[in-house]
Amino acid sequence: MKSAGFDRAVALLEATQLADGHNDLPWALRAIAGPDPAAAVAATDLTIPQPGLHTDIPRLRAGGVGLQLWSVYVPCQFEGHSAVTAVLEQIEVVYRLAERYPDDLAIATTADEAEEAFRAGKIASMLGAEGGHCIAESLGVLRALRRLGVRYMTLTHNLNTTWADSATDEPAHDGLTDFGREVVREMNRIGMMVDLSHVAPATMRDAIETSQAPVIFSHSSCRAVNDHPRNVPDDVLESLAAKDGVCMITFVPRFVSPALSEWDEALQQAMTAQGLDHRDVDVREKFAESWDGPKSPDATLDEVVAHIEHAREVAGIDHIGLGGDYDGVGSLPIGLEDVSKYPVLLGALLDRGWSEQDCAKLAGRNTLRVIRATEDAAEN
Repeated sequence: MKSAGFDRAVALLEATQLADGHNDLPWALRAIAGPDPAAAVAATDLTIPQPGLHTDIPRLRAGGVGLQLWSVYVPCQFEGHSAVTAVLEQIEVVYRLAERYPDDLAIATTADEAEEAFRAGKIASMLGAEGGHCIAESLGVLRALRRLGVRYMTLTHNLNTTWADSATDEPAHDGLTDFGREVVREMNRIGMMVDLSHVAPATMRDAIETSQAPVIFSHSSCRAVNDHPRNVPDDVLESLAAKDGVCMITFVPRFVSPALSEWDEALQQAMTAQGLDHRDVDVREKFAESWDGPKSPDATLDEVVAHIEHAREVAGIDHIGLGGDYDGVGSLPIGLEDVSKYPVLLGALLDRGWSEQDCAKLAGRNTLRVIRATEDAAEN
């Protein structure tokens, strides 16, 4: 049943460019058809509904998505040159998607290009690299990724890099190393957003202190609402706001729901007992399917709203956004099952008394402001 605010939200998104900070469709397509980008894009027709995915063009349209930051993700199992190869293959997937669906998708490398695509009735498509290991400790590779249009990089994924601590690994560097700080400074110089999703709190604090440009969390929620290591502590939300950054609240059930987070801890213990690594997404999902433990609880739309409202209270309305992580997880909260559901979320906020102006800031204006600010801070 649609909320009273649903129709208002749909109308809002016709005029406001909704920016989603993180979608893993490129890797989902690779999982279907293999690493060759041509095959990955050709194997799935995104102009028709795809029940096995969270994302297709009809649902992007229904969800009012106007700017998608596509994750060009590389699992931590890829290292060195293989990681560089994988990220380049994922970049090619996004470019091929835009070529296959030119009426719907348009590559954008700047805020102006993103807004121009939206005015033309297309979904602006930007690139975000997930996992700092994909540069293989090379600032040259980092610069090459930026030249190819990559607009952010997550400093780590689930494991530490040689220069930054991950939220889900044992601390090795107490945050950033000297080289890690050099990476952040170089990202500032070339106009690439520093993404702190997946990194340890010490890394968050080091990066915010080092960065001369606003930083982002492309898909994270609030530690005070759910004490999961992937979420953001309140002091970091405050520091992020002081640097004019944006935290894009995610819908990942384990990060959103305290009950599900507790269930996931039990799953992790069971996997550890069998010598399996809970941080390996594919291994974790396969194990969970056959695990004889308790049934997984469901996350809810209301729990996502709780994270959004907490982030607003701590960081302020100008420093929050949305990063669903669609097609990067096996399931989503009830009410937010796929990319068509953004009007449901915004409708719920309107029903709670949010103004349309504040919903527009959350939906995309804050994220676009930070993209532009990163461009302005870069050396031209």
